[in-house]
Formats: sequence, C-alpha cells, structure tokens
Amino acid sequence: MTIYYQDRAVRITSEAIRVGGRAYPLAEVGRVWHVRGARSWGAVAGRGALLAAIAGPLAAAALGILLAVRLHTSLTVTIGIVGFSILLGLAVAPAADYLLEHVDRSYTRGSHQREIWVQWRGGPVRLIRTGDAMRFGRIYRALERAVEQASVTAAARR
Repeated sequence: MTIYYQDRAVRITSEAIRVGGRAYPLAEVGRVWHVRGARSWGAVAGRGALLAAIAGPLAAAALGILLAVRLHTSLTVTIGIVGFSILLGLAVAPAADYLLEHVDRSYTRGSHQREIWVQWRGGPVRLIRTGDAMRFGRIYRALERAVEQASVTAAARR
C-alpha cells in the first residue's frame, strides 16, 4: 500500500481515500474535480492591513522630510524634523520582516474556499472544503496520482 497524502483529517492511499472517518475505495471513485468558492474579503482585508502597517510609517517619514524642506524654518528645526522622520522610517525595518512574512503566508493560504469533489457510487461527494490553498494543492495532486495509479492497475488486471 502506498500513502500519497496524510494529515490529521485526510489520508489518501493506493487503496482508499479516508476523510473524516469515512472511507472511499479508489476502485469505486470515478471523476475527481475541484471548485473554487467566493473570495474571502476578510483575508484580503487582513493582507491590506499588514501592508498598511508597513507603508504607514514610511509614508509619514517621507511627509516629514517634505514638510521640513517646505516650512522654511531654522536649520536646527529642519535637521530635527528630517532626523525624526528618518528614525521613524527606520523604525519600520525590524517589524517589516515579520509583517512581510505574514503577508507571504496569507498568499500561501489564499483568499478563496476550495472544495474537492469525487464521483462515488454514481453520485457527487464533497471530500474536503478548505481555505488553505497549499493544503488543497497537496491533497488534490495526491488524489489525482492515487486515482490515476488505481486506473492503471485496474487496466493491467483486465
């Protein structure tokens, strides 16, 4: 028996697909397809908030430098405003790596719900529904490999 994919909820082997305590023998599985659901605006808004957290202090620093040049104040005040603006912009650097990592993860997870369906015993069955794009891809590819290998094995037996 070959294990194509396994996590706490899904196990795909060369014999069957097990999801949520139910088993679907590969010999009884017909067509496999997927459906992409509506966009999760919460995920998009969260991604935008992370990017704003990075861009906000940088924009404030740029505006501070522009303001210091336009005000025509004394040299000491201008240097103070420019210095503060540069420090404000630099303050973002330590947090930027952390925030950009979360932005990357949000793209990895995706912003759509995805479903995997199979034809089983003459009817459609939804195997999983997930918002995690990476997990979806792993499961779907493993399922395609398992079904393809099962059909090749069945054809060889005939």
